[in-house]
Amino acid sequence: MLYYTRIEYIKIFKEEMMKNLFKKILLLMVFSASIAYAQVKSVTVPSHSVPKQPIIIQGPMPIEAQNLAARLENVREERTGNYIFYIGTLNDYPVIVAKTSKGMENTAAATAIAIERFKPAAVINQGTSGGHDKSLNVGDIVLGKRTFNAGNFKTLTKNEKEGSNPFEWLPMDVMASEGSAGENTDAEKVRYYEGNPMLLKAANAVKNQYKRGKVVEGTVASANFWNNEIDRINWLHEEFGSSVEEMEAASAALICEAYKVPFLTIRVLSNNKTNGGKYDPSTAKDCQDYVEKVVKEYIKMLEK
Repeated sequence: MLYYTRIEYIKIFKEEMMKNLFKKILLLMVFSASIAYAQVKSVTVPSHSVPKQPIIIQGPMPIEAQNLAARLENVREERTGNYIFYIGTLNDYPVIVAKTSKGMENTAAATAIAIERFKPAAVINQGTSGGHDKSLNVGDIVLGKRTFNAGNFKTLTKNEKEGSNPFEWLPMDVMASEGSAGENTDAEKVRYYEGNPMLLKAANAVKNQYKRGKVVEGTVASANFWNNEIDRINWLHEEFGSSVEEMEAASAALICEAYKVPFLTIRVLSNNKTNGGKYDPSTAKDCQDYVEKVVKEYIKMLEK
């Protein structure tokens, strides 16, 4: 049995008191730090996913664009030059309807601006057209499996008073080289721009939902030219396989090819002089109804 002197006992007591005090101070510090940590304000910032690239739908005239634009949600407008971009969503996916104005130059410029500004996943050029194929009726739709510029021609050399024969004109591929297309015999060919396979697949997947007429794949001819001569129309159809003519698609196709952006043109027949089909502007709305279905199908394919 141990016996302590009074001094030793006091010393031991003080040591035990100091140990207990240290433990209490340490516990108090930990507890205080926990409370302080719990009271700190914070905000959590989620990680970002890759933004979705928009789909651009082009329409030259108001009747070819505004119906589709009205179906978008959360729409805002951007205007530049002759062009209006209706920026919104369709099925929660970014979609931009572009009113490009008529003609090859307007469409090329509007397409380049849209690609530079919005970096689209694809461009769909759509609207009305005139028929070149007797088997197609007003209201039928042509999917542009191929598109070409029907205004790029080179005439034969003829002297004064020798006349002009457009049926002798040669196709001219201005993209064949950076040199003179007129002097380069290798440029005496037609350049066809193929429609994007995935866009064509989406368009064909919903074609049975279109009730105004039939939907077929074909060749779209573009030029700042309005053909009223049946013989001229037949010549373009026989020589180059044109199904319809319009004034925009080939220029959009050229720009999309330059930027490597998927492209498809979808054109409804609003008239067909080869079989007496009279002009019907209501076909513009029918085309937009169908294009909306194509875009929704394409969105599904992108999001798989």
